[in-house]
Amino acid sequence: MKDSMRVVSVFGVDPIRIGGTETFARELSTQLQQRGWESVLVFLSEPPDDVRQFLSLPNVTIEVLENSIDLNWKAAKDLGRILRHYRPDILHLHFTGFLGIYPWVGRLCSVKKIFFTDQTSRPEGYVPRLAPIWKRAAVRLINLPLTKITCVSNYGYHCLTTLGLLPKGRFEMIYNSVDLSRVDPNPTLAAEFRRRFAIPDNRVTVVQVSWIIPEKGIVDLLKAARTVIAQNPDVHFVFVGEGAYREEYTRAAEAMGIGDHVTWTGLVKDPFGEGVYDVADIVCQVSNWEEVFGWVIAEAMAYEKPIIGTRVGGIPELIEDSVSGYLVDRGDDQAMAEKILRLAADADLRKQMGKRGKIIAHEKFDLAKSVAKLIECYGI
Repeated sequence: MKDSMRVVSVFGVDPIRIGGTETFARELSTQLQQRGWESVLVFLSEPPDDVRQFLSLPNVTIEVLENSIDLNWKAAKDLGRILRHYRPDILHLHFTGFLGIYPWVGRLCSVKKIFFTDQTSRPEGYVPRLAPIWKRAAVRLINLPLTKITCVSNYGYHCLTTLGLLPKGRFEMIYNSVDLSRVDPNPTLAAEFRRRFAIPDNRVTVVQVSWIIPEKGIVDLLKAARTVIAQNPDVHFVFVGEGAYREEYTRAAEAMGIGDHVTWTGLVKDPFGEGVYDVADIVCQVSNWEEVFGWVIAEAMAYEKPIIGTRVGGIPELIEDSVSGYLVDRGDDQAMAEKILRLAADADLRKQMGKRGKIIAHEKFDLAKSVAKLIECYGI
């Protein structure tokens, strides 16, 4: 098959919701269509009907590459089959690991340009250092076919370029961003969300959207919630997301005596369409690990919500401390509680910070602009 110019994008994720990855894939496909290019989107599994409909455009084909995040020959063989069938001009790898055989599969299948995007958050306390010379030599050989590596934050760019694994000129920083065309604040959605999850109307809502895992600082936020609720029982905490620790953390909230002030929604398929940001008065992202970017933070800012985030990884690039929100040290639940109480008591402050956050989101995290920059890197 070779009757048009084509990009194959491999995403090592299951497309189970309309989140950052899916909105990026749709915007990329839209801008490729405007330029007469085809877009092949490859995921770990088949998208459900609502996600497939969201991704569907006249120039889009969806494929499945199982286990693409693992280093295995079957996935490499299956990727080769996809590339030989579509014969793309560009292969772009997302969430597949920095070191692997896929770039060489692309080279062997005569793909002209091969890109990789680094979405990796680093372990808590990670400090990048120049890699040993033998490792730099090995990585340069393994990644020889790569045309360019895109980093989604300055923090991620700093981490990779400091290692010295590839020439600095092969790295490009392009922020993860938000589809601002989908941002449409709606009080009706907020009311429906409250009814759906039985959140009392009089309570100020503090929302965290994340995987329910230790790296996201859930326990720290629960401890902060206990302090907040003791001083202001009109505050309610909402954890949006799913994860292996959800039951354990639910029991922890009950043991703290705050279970009736904490809601666990599970996975929300479309946070924009289902009122997650509409219902939020305050949005938290209190990660413990070095978060490479804070997609939820950028989304909340676009919705004019004040943010409380930790000083980790790339999060300080998004939040202007005491201007669009607050930065606190990782694990400092008392500081989290103090900032939440301050914002919960002052609607004008929340509005003021939210307005500044919206300006920043439009200046720095506009998906249409970020994708246009990527397409420029493609040389299209």
